Amino acid sequence: MKYIPAKTIISGYTAKNNWFDINYNMNIYKGCCHGCIYCDSRSECYGIDNFHEVRAKDNALVLIRRELKSKRRTGVIGTGAMSDPYNPLEKEHCLTRGALELINGHGFGVSIATKSNLITRDLDILKEIQKHSPVLVKISITTYDDELCKKIEPNVAVSSKRFEAIKELTKEGIFVGILLMPVLPFLEDNEENIKGIVELAYESGAKFIYPAFGVTLRQNQRDWYYKKLDEEFKGIKEKYINCFGNNYSCYSPRAKVLWKLFKKECEGFGIFYKMEDIIAGYRKPYINSQLSFLK
Repeated sequence: MKYIPAKTIISGYTAKNNWFDINYNMNIYKGCCHGCIYCDSRSECYGIDNFHEVRAKDNALVLIRRELKSKRRTGVIGTGAMSDPYNPLEKEHCLTRGALELINGHGFGVSIATKSNLITRDLDILKEIQKHSPVLVKISITTYDDELCKKIEPNVAVSSKRFEAIKELTKEGIFVGILLMPVLPFLEDNEENIKGIVELAYESGAKFIYPAFGVTLRQNQRDWYYKKLDEEFKGIKEKYINCFGNNYSCYSPRAKVLWKLFKKECEGFGIFYKMEDIIAGYRKPYINSQLSFLK
């Protein structure tokens, strides 16, 4: 694995964040090898050259230890926004695991977004963190169909493996749910897929599902996505061009119908889907704790 220089890894403190109420952001890796055809992180605005090549930030754990020690406020540290913390190289190098150990040792909470079932390896540390601070796990699933998953997310654990990971995490008391995003127009925006995901989420013990019925496209990301559509889904690219033109936000034409169905299904199974309910759900046990970020 290649290493790149870094002066800092953990962002500054944010008192109130509408995105799962995360106080800090941490990205140990740069680039991603999952190969998801829709990935926004390959967009030019993020300036990630050789996006398919995963690199780690040099001396990551030394920097993280130093930064955690210097933080005046504890809080929830989010990871997985720009690069999956459980890429295949993590299995050998254990940088995410090392960071979790430091997070635990310094009394912080954690919010993890991933498409990998490798996260179950670190259940022991997540359970230790949860004794003193909030733990939130968000596993991205956009289709319940493993065969479709292999085409749109070719180098990552198929959906069924991710549902199994949710079940394993839930059994151990971790607050875990699903990021149902993006829901790709003309590929995943149908009743069967939405109902299938909600039902499997319930069976797996997921606490929440947070959706986005559409996809964002810009710059070279759009070119890459259209190239992959031509390779795997003939005729779909033309539907995008006709329906969305050069729009950044490509909402499913069926978004309103799907939202109504999704809401009904989630409410029937007792699954959170509103951001405020998700935040309250994973934060609630710590409201009366001494954690400074809740004061």
